[in-house]
Amino acid sequence: MRLIDTHCHLDAPEFDADRDVVVARAEAAGVRAQVVPAIALSNFQAIRALCAAHAGLYAAYGLHPMFVAEHRPEHLDALRAWIERERPVAVGECGLDFFVEGLDAQAQRWHFVRQLELAREFELPVIVHARRAVDEVIATIRRVGGLRGVVHSWSGSEEQARQLWKLGFLLGLGGPVTHERARRLRRLAASMPLEFLLLETDSPDQPLADHRGERNEPARLREVLDTIAALRGESADAVARATTANAERLFGLPSTAA
Repeated sequence: MRLIDTHCHLDAPEFDADRDVVVARAEAAGVRAQVVPAIALSNFQAIRALCAAHAGLYAAYGLHPMFVAEHRPEHLDALRAWIERERPVAVGECGLDFFVEGLDAQAQRWHFVRQLELAREFELPVIVHARRAVDEVIATIRRVGGLRGVVHSWSGSEEQARQLWKLGFLLGLGGPVTHERARRLRRLAASMPLEFLLLETDSPDQPLADHRGERNEPARLREVLDTIAALRGESADAVARATTANAERLFGLPSTAA
């Protein structure tokens, strides 16, 4: 079985003690590739080094809305330079977060739009964070236009999901779908078209139902897969093939079947 973790912060300090072991454990679990998105200019170099050191890790560069206080206008110029030089698989993680109190909403919006424009210019997909901001994220994507990508850690409604599918966007599902109380998310996972589904862990965050309080890691993507397959009444192999193909197509990754 070949899986792709489309959202994993493997550069996080939680992995400093055993990062190589974590990568090996993921490979043993069938996770053949991982997309590692940046959160701020300060971790671009670490992600580049990490992805250079491990086959199957792919960098995305962006400015996360939760770290908006750290971002500066000149960081957008730096991001452009990194995109031109490094040719990442995506722009991100970027987006809007209206859940965390104290974040400058206007600054978030400005950085989000600028990054969407860069993605459009360089014809790259975007990895989008949308927390309590799904409607505005959709409206912004529609307004900028000419975009494709994924809204990761999906938490919106089915109607919002349909709007994104019409715009050419996929949804990333991870640990939250394994929790029985996530009824709306599980209903969506059971019924949504497979062509719009990506698997992710968001490691080290978003632990699965059977691993509450633990550090999450990409090897547990298989448990996400098994949960979604069971909800859909389909084989894990079928869901794996479809979601892996979706990830390869969106991010321009080499085929894991090779």
